[in-house]
Amino acid sequence: MKKLLKYLNGYKLESVLGPLFKMLEASFELFVPLVMAQIIDVGIKNQDVSYIMKMGGLLVLLGIIGLTCSLTAQFFAAKASVGFSTALRNDLFSHINHLSYSEQDGIGTAALITRMTSDVNQVQSGLNLALRLLLRSPFIVFGAMIMAFTVNVKAAMVFVVTIPALSVVVFGIMAWSMPLYKKVQRQLDQVTLATRESLTGARVVRAFNRQEDEIARFDEANSQLVRFQVFVGKISALMNPITYVIVNLAIIAVVWTSGKQVDQGIITQGETVALVNYMSQILVELIKMANLIVSISKALACANRISTVLEEKSSIVDPVEGMGTDALKNSGKNPESAILESKAVPRVRFRQVNFAYKKAKEDALSHIDFTAERGQTIGIIGGTGSGKSSLVNLIPRFYDVREGAVEIDGIDVRKYTLKELRHKIGVVPQKSVLFKGTLRDNMQWGKKEATDEEIYEALDMAQAREFVDSKEHGLDLAIDQNGKNLSGGQRQRLTIARALVKRPEILIMDDSASALDFATDAKLRKAISAGTGDMTVFLVSQRAATIRNADQIIVLDDGHVAGLGTHQELVKNCEIYREICLSQLSEKEVL
Repeated sequence: MKKLLKYLNGYKLESVLGPLFKMLEASFELFVPLVMAQIIDVGIKNQDVSYIMKMGGLLVLLGIIGLTCSLTAQFFAAKASVGFSTALRNDLFSHINHLSYSEQDGIGTAALITRMTSDVNQVQSGLNLALRLLLRSPFIVFGAMIMAFTVNVKAAMVFVVTIPALSVVVFGIMAWSMPLYKKVQRQLDQVTLATRESLTGARVVRAFNRQEDEIARFDEANSQLVRFQVFVGKISALMNPITYVIVNLAIIAVVWTSGKQVDQGIITQGETVALVNYMSQILVELIKMANLIVSISKALACANRISTVLEEKSSIVDPVEGMGTDALKNSGKNPESAILESKAVPRVRFRQVNFAYKKAKEDALSHIDFTAERGQTIGIIGGTGSGKSSLVNLIPRFYDVREGAVEIDGIDVRKYTLKELRHKIGVVPQKSVLFKGTLRDNMQWGKKEATDEEIYEALDMAQAREFVDSKEHGLDLAIDQNGKNLSGGQRQRLTIARALVKRPEILIMDDSASALDFATDAKLRKAISAGTGDMTVFLVSQRAATIRNADQIIVLDDGHVAGLGTHQELVKNCEIYREICLSQLSEKEVL
């Protein structure tokens, strides 16, 4: 939690004024039993109605002042806690977006969603209560004890014994329950995961008629969460009855002690009532303190979970200054000679690359070594799990190599800034992801200032123009979240067009035409080949027909290069490639 307190820096004044006004409210509250004592000992004893009315007016005034202070404190506490959570949520979202794929894979999407929503809300609620009650409740407890001493020292000794006993109970239960709240939040991650998977995979669930299984799975995760919450709730519930027993025993002791003194004429009846009121104030504040501690326990558990994410460092380190185009401009070389020099080296080069996913025991890719020249189309094929996507994900530095190097224009990708590197590359991922908005908005993800003409040119190349023109709204066509109002093939073509809008130097198509029919796929490949000029294209596919005309084909098998060459060369020399082709094409088409 300490690491998160920096988000209160912009609300230092509110963080001081909130507790301060609560202390003022508490101060006025401590005078109430003394006023009541005067009403009993003077007004009621002497049947003085005017005195009772005057002191009653004083009670009303104290109440109004206390209410004003309370509302003011509430305003400042709310402003500080909401501002704190807003800044924290913004930073957390930004931090998550800067984590590499490795860290996001390790933490998990469901856990990150819980951190962003439930955990931040719990911390906000805990902070709000802390600003209002963390100082007020102890102030009332110890203030009531001190005020009791001003009334009668002997009777006040009961307070000296009661308060430590209550503190042991309260803080003991806090120490017991806090680790359990962490367990509750972890189980909440599982409920979020089950919910997210069921909603995102709703079509698959229904297609396989697994609704009942998913309901049972969610019920199991939710029931486990309920069991954890009930167990923690039982522990927290011990606080109220135990504190009630201790305080009521203390009240009995106060009445017993002061009652004898009343008989002896040492103290008055009003002072006895004041002592009982002070003990009641302590009871009320300790109940508030108990609830506060429960909330703070939850908030601290959630704060630690948020801190864990914020402490997670991205394995992809962005250099301060790139070694690509910007570095060439500042190197003192003649720009023309720099361009000629860069054209003399391959566009992309893999140098004995080994790569492993985080916490994996074995490499996903081993000894990958090949060269891709400018204007070439590189086909990548292999069985499921052979490492095709892993290979192309190393080019834009979604992951970093374990050994070896990936070079673009002769420069290690780790020496480019991420902005400069990814400006060179257009990526069409396996899963077609579109965002809620217009078609134009989605296309301008590739290039912010893209004109309608540039967008239509990319749509033409991606074989998407025809269906876009068939819609009434053209580029103003509304796209639902994830493009749910479009077919799979339409989504794929739009994601290809989005990558082509920016006219990247390197285009990566990761099995991004799987939903297209063979005729459209062929037209797409022909259009990209004709319209990309010296763009280097990496074409990942399960279809032999899609990559057979590539300038170079890389055949992957269990993370190793099983074959490298043209279609004709691989048919002759690579048994794995030949088997793939024969399983999909006729023997005549293969040869």
